[in-house]
Amino acid sequence: MIPPDRTDDGAPNSSVALDRAEAMRLLAGIAYGRVVFTRDALPAICPVNHFVEDDGRVVVCTRLTFRLTSAIRADPGVVVAYEADEIDPGTRTGWSVVVTGLARRVADPSRVARYERLLRPWIAAAMDTVVEIEPTIVTGIRLVGAPESPGPPAPPIPSPKVEKNDLPR
Repeated sequence: MIPPDRTDDGAPNSSVALDRAEAMRLLAGIAYGRVVFTRDALPAICPVNHFVEDDGRVVVCTRLTFRLTSAIRADPGVVVAYEADEIDPGTRTGWSVVVTGLARRVADPSRVARYERLLRPWIAAAMDTVVEIEPTIVTGIRLVGAPESPGPPAPPIPSPKVEKNDLPR
């Protein structure tokens, strides 16, 4: 069994912290992730698709009956996290981004209509609530493979063979 911090060839993997701009760029380039919120004082996670605005707000559409929507209605200042990643299980490389911030219901009818056009539901149910997450904390990592090995060291270059009669007298 290969340890989780090593590649298939046994070389160690490493991670590199992403700055906020790179993390948000990666998040904007993928269509889905997971929203993390509190349900009955316990963490709850649900996969959803999203849209990232130019100012970094992460927007998701949900159903009015969805627990996230209920949590936001109960506490308009509810803090949630949103995680998305793109990881290749074969090479164990990729990235992961987490945005943490306040979640608010979007009430402006023109914005709601725009987001409903941009975000298509995954299931055959009406998505009747639009939620935006203000990106207060943004963290991310890039998982990188082991550095390329230059290969085995080159064999030493043999010195020319010196014969006794080649030596000065």
